[in-house]
Amino acid sequence: MATEQVVEFSDSLQVLQKPKRWDAPFSFELSNKLEARAMTEKELDELLSIPPFSDMDSSRFPASLSLRDLLRNDTRIRLYQKGDAVVRVGDYGHSAFLILSGSCLAVLSGLDNKHLGRPNFKTKSVFESLIGIFTNPDSPEEGKQEDFFFQANKQSTAVDTDTSSGYVFVQDIPNVLAVDPNSLTNTKSDVMSEGTLFGELSALGRVKRNITVTANDPEATKVLEIRWQGLRDIMKYDGAFKEHINQLFRTRGLKEALRNSPLIGSAKLSESQWETVIAQTQFETHGSYDWYGSYKAWKAKGGDKEKAEPLIMKQGQYINSLVMIRTGFAKISITHGKSELTLGYLGKGEMYGLKELIRNISSGQPSPIQTTLRSAGYVDIVRIPTRTFEDIIFPNIPEEIKKTLLQEMAADELAKSTADENTLRADSSEENAVHKIDPAMKEFFAENRTLNGTATMLIDLDRCTRCDDCVTACASGHNNNPRFVRHGLTQGKYMIANACMQCVDPVCMIGCPTGAIHRNEKSGDVVINQKTCIGCTTCANSCPYDNIRMVNVRDTENDTAIMVDPVHGRPIEKATKCDLCVEHKGGPACERACPNDALKRVNMGDLPGLEKWMNR
Repeated sequence: MATEQVVEFSDSLQVLQKPKRWDAPFSFELSNKLEARAMTEKELDELLSIPPFSDMDSSRFPASLSLRDLLRNDTRIRLYQKGDAVVRVGDYGHSAFLILSGSCLAVLSGLDNKHLGRPNFKTKSVFESLIGIFTNPDSPEEGKQEDFFFQANKQSTAVDTDTSSGYVFVQDIPNVLAVDPNSLTNTKSDVMSEGTLFGELSALGRVKRNITVTANDPEATKVLEIRWQGLRDIMKYDGAFKEHINQLFRTRGLKEALRNSPLIGSAKLSESQWETVIAQTQFETHGSYDWYGSYKAWKAKGGDKEKAEPLIMKQGQYINSLVMIRTGFAKISITHGKSELTLGYLGKGEMYGLKELIRNISSGQPSPIQTTLRSAGYVDIVRIPTRTFEDIIFPNIPEEIKKTLLQEMAADELAKSTADENTLRADSSEENAVHKIDPAMKEFFAENRTLNGTATMLIDLDRCTRCDDCVTACASGHNNNPRFVRHGLTQGKYMIANACMQCVDPVCMIGCPTGAIHRNEKSGDVVINQKTCIGCTTCANSCPYDNIRMVNVRDTENDTAIMVDPVHGRPIEKATKCDLCVEHKGGPACERACPNDALKRVNMGDLPGLEKWMNR
């Protein structure tokens, strides 16, 4: 019946096979490189004969997602010459790497962009942006088939990839390190041998790479690149591999977090002291990795906050540790009657409990923690025991930093003693200074998890005249297809519009089976590759803010007919969302087009900037 219906409307419909997860194997993403080719059966046999794959029980994997198929479609073999960059610090990671032969050099610190050879991101010229206004199509979501589908017979146009997916030679590093190690100030490096797995932290955490890794072998270094969807599925069906990854995550993540902290990293510790600190420090996870699911359910049912926001430390408790946020967010609140009032939130690298610890050290008298800390969705924390901080870390922090911390604490105490007792405050060393944002507004931001957004569309409804210039400007820059909807959650005179917020933690990426929704490796913007999007709706359903929409696509070369899946007789959908006008100069067109300064793209983690705009 479905087939007959498609035939009946064939004049306005273009019948096409709906894309599937593995229509575009990972290896084809290098189609513009000489090395690109499908994995051979011999290579698959060799991979399955070496650890960690030889240690896996293939019977645990379902027939539809077999270990062999995962390796065939979600991995690719790559060859690097000495000096080629495998990963670069600061790029966003989408895959992990296993060294099959040869070795790699991990450059832990001391490199700048000059040595990293970063290319500039190409945007459209002003003329190209303007001419698009007059050449935009009349029909919605219009394009050629090759714009929306992977075509194996046209591998050169298979997937739009960043230049960093190919070969980038890290300038002069092999010679610099070999001839004059001191020519790069504070450079630290380490050699990784065959069998080493790296890059898994960035791949699974959707965060930036924290080191640069270059090929180090005089002969070609051979590595297996595993995209994070495959890594996730292998971990799902092989418990031992999952535990191995978790252990790497804990040890490597813990060391990185401590050494990169401006405060902890400033301590002049010996290697034995560092080992003691790392051994005594705890690495904890609070909340659910796929927190968006429980959050949506909680919002729909008006459920219990205690379950939605797991407790990390309670106001009034003894301060038994210094807490540092590694990834995710934590909410800070104070007791107010039988409920809690939100003061603020902490993000990556920020600390909780520092003021109390310093006060205790200075006075010699213990004082309880002054606020409550809860997980706002999903958060990884590093917990340093009080005794470890007092006995090892604090005595070895430079005196000028100690002096600054004590001055800040004294200033905070003075301000607190003179402020009105009803003024809601945040700890100056942890939660930022006083922010003149209405308490109900802060509670609204916290409850709706908008703290996750780095480019949240905030609209002042008192200034907005509903002229829709913002929507028109957005459509003009995207082939007459606006990428946001001018409505959303409201609190007082402010509205958070349904536009992609470019989240710090983009959970929309978690379930994508093909990696179609991903971060641009250089800019970090979350974008969608239309060729590998299979229209599964996972990202749209996962977005906690309903900022991703599914649309039907039209074939320009067939009288703009809607593309249809012949099996079900339904239009083929693709995911779309705001991309911050990444191709156009000047940033988001919506913000620039507003004639009344009613619209602002706001980093919700920048409370002073948010306060300044709201009280302008």
